[in-house]
This record gives sequence, structure tokens and C-alpha cells, in this order.
Amino acid sequence: MSETPPPALAAAVDLARAAAVETAGDAAVVGEHLAAVSDDTGDPARGEVLTHSFASTLPGYVGWYWAVTIARATGEETVTVDEVVLLPGERALLAPAWVPWHERLRPGDLSVGDVLPSTEDDPRLVPTYTVDDDAADDPEARVVAREIGLGRERVMSHEGRSDALARWNDGDFGPRSPMARQAPGPCGTCGFFLPLAGTLRAALGACGNAYAPADGRVVTVDYGCGAHSQASLVAQDTTEVVNTARYDTADFDLL
Repeated sequence: MSETPPPALAAAVDLARAAAVETAGDAAVVGEHLAAVSDDTGDPARGEVLTHSFASTLPGYVGWYWAVTIARATGEETVTVDEVVLLPGERALLAPAWVPWHERLRPGDLSVGDVLPSTEDDPRLVPTYTVDDDAADDPEARVVAREIGLGRERVMSHEGRSDALARWNDGDFGPRSPMARQAPGPCGTCGFFLPLAGTLRAALGACGNAYAPADGRVVTVDYGCGAHSQASLVAQDTTEVVNTARYDTADFDLL
């Protein structure tokens, strides 16, 4: 940038304002002239370039300004408008950084009729096929191979299964929940426990007890509740049991 703006360009404030108004479509949203900054092209043969800035009074654009770049070719007297843009200033209100939709979603956001497409690079999923003959040496590949024939294009990857296990383990039906800490026994020993298939069989299952708080939910094997199939109550009847006949002789004489 040069310290001294070219006089002809610096004086072209009205030209720059007219260009800003034309772009904005309303003279009321183009405010006071703020500054004129010369852009040094580094080559005198390319002419002179200067940018005029005007305050923006456009609703919703507090702290923004109109930047109008004008120029004059070497040896010419005519000043031309290069571009007009609306730019944020130091105190401008800016929208938050854009975040992809799949990173903005939270559990519970999906409602009736919504469609949640999975991305091709979703780390939670892997294709249900193997490309090498040494798949048997790869534990994850063996899991994928067992899924072939189920009609699904993709199944959960090791990362996806681990995330699900960690999430359910820390949830309301995991071993650290208040219900589990007071249970008479773990779900893994309950007759109503329905183990999951596959690699998660040893860690997770579904509850099939209609009277349990986790009925129809995925529970960990070390979760538990008071509806355990082996739970029993010890009868504590303090009523005296009389095995012989007794008579009240307080008011009557024996015959």
C-alpha cells in the first residue's frame, strides 16, 4: 500500500458511493465515507488502484462496510469501478463457522418423517465383503465375512461397535446406574436376558421382562434391577403359631 492515495482516485468519492448504492439497491443502506486506501500494484505501468469504504446501515450487518475498488489505467483520465463488496469490519457480527450437518446432529434430533442418510466415509460402517484371501487373519474381517449373505451392504465396524458399547455402558442401563448398584443380581444371570448376536454377545443383550424398567432395551450383562428372575423374598412372619388348643379360664370355672 502507498501512503499517499492518488489524488484523482481519492477525489472520486461520489463515483464510489454511486457504485455502492447501485449494488445495494438502496441509498439508505450506504452510510458515511470511512476511508480511502491505495493499493500499490507494484508496477506503475498497471495504473493506480484505490478502495473507498462506506459504513453499512444494512439491517443485520452491524459493523460491516461497503468496499468500492476503483482504478485508473496509466495514461488515462477516466476512473473506472472494479468491484463493490460488503465486508465485515473488526466489530462485525459474523455467523458461526459452518459445521457439516452430520456433525451438528445430536441424539434425539431425528423426528417422524426425517431421513438421516449415512455418509460413504462413516467410520462406524464397513462394507460386507473382503478383497483379500488373508481375511481370516484379520479379526474385523472375520466378523465382516460372517455377515455376508444377510442382504446388507454395510455393517458396523469395530469402531462403531466400540462406540455403541461405551455409550450403552455409560447410560441408564449400564453397570454404574443407581438401579444396577441396588440389584440382587446382574442381567447376565437373569432368565429374561436375551443376548445379542455377534461379537457383542458377551457384553450386551435385551431385557424381555415386561415388569422391568429396561424391558425392550439394550442392557449390559452387568446391569441389573429388582425384577431379576432369581430374586426372592424371605418371608418374615412374626405371628405366633398355636399348635394346641387353649382356653380362657379367667371368667369361667371348669366343670
